[in-house]
Amino acid sequence: MIGALRQRLKTRVVRWMDRRNPVQDGPVDIKRSKIYILPTRAGFYFGLLLFVMLVGCMNYSNSLGFALTFLLAGMALVGMHHTHGNLVNLQVRARQPQAVYAGQQMRFTLLLTNPTRLTRLAVKLDHPDLEEPVFADVPAAGEAVIVLPVQALRRGRLALPRVRLYTSFPMGLFRAWCFAPLAMSGLVYPRPWGAMPLPDHSAGDSTGLSNAHAGREDFAGLRRYERGDPAHLIHWKTYPRTGQLMVKQFADPRQRELWLDWNAAPGDPEMRLSQLCSWVLEAERLGLVFGLTLPGQTLQPAEGAGHAQRCLQALALYGQDDVS
Repeated sequence: MIGALRQRLKTRVVRWMDRRNPVQDGPVDIKRSKIYILPTRAGFYFGLLLFVMLVGCMNYSNSLGFALTFLLAGMALVGMHHTHGNLVNLQVRARQPQAVYAGQQMRFTLLLTNPTRLTRLAVKLDHPDLEEPVFADVPAAGEAVIVLPVQALRRGRLALPRVRLYTSFPMGLFRAWCFAPLAMSGLVYPRPWGAMPLPDHSAGDSTGLSNAHAGREDFAGLRRYERGDPAHLIHWKTYPRTGQLMVKQFADPRQRELWLDWNAAPGDPEMRLSQLCSWVLEAERLGLVFGLTLPGQTLQPAEGAGHAQRCLQALALYGQDDVS
């Protein structure tokens, strides 16, 4: 009963904070009005101690005790002010994370910028899925780089959880915290898994494995290197002379193409996506020209790292709203 009431209260508080701190694109500026502050456990006991001291001084009319009590109370109030100010005017922004495979950790990189002339010490960052907070000291007029790992449990878009910044600096009697609701997400590819070899058929031909290198004996010249071109096609001999990377081209209008077909992969949809992911990686490693066929979507045959990434993105977003 108590646990259910606590969960309902927590849900209402989270919803209220979500309305107060909506997710936003771009950097998040931490203003005074967005910072919350409460005593820590040590601060609570410290306040209780001051109350006992005050009662004792009133009972015995001890002027030195009054002086000590008010001195300690004043120090606590000054510490509260500095704790609150340790977060004010910080700016948080995120970099686009690299894609990972399901089951791996996605690493979100946050930049914590301090535009003031005061160093911000002992700032902690965490999110609901993080076991231990990440510590950061932000130099004056500088920035700190923080990496927050998030476990990628399934394929698709993985959004950065709501990031919390908090600090108890300098005295540990108060804790100030705020939220940085950044609209950032990364792409999670299906887990590459499957024991089946590459399909042994090509479009319009079932006589054998598509040979993406067929006809490459007919050299057709050189062209400038483009990102994603296979490394084995680079013509290294021309680089010392021209200073530019050139790629060999081969004329073969009859070149056969490998098709990675949804229907050729076994199992349920997620198993098929894992098998197709494994095939895409293998085809890229071999430098093959391949296409991908999914229900309602077809990627025409091509080669190179760029084409492989487009195929992996299609697999990651299959059946989801975001198919861009």
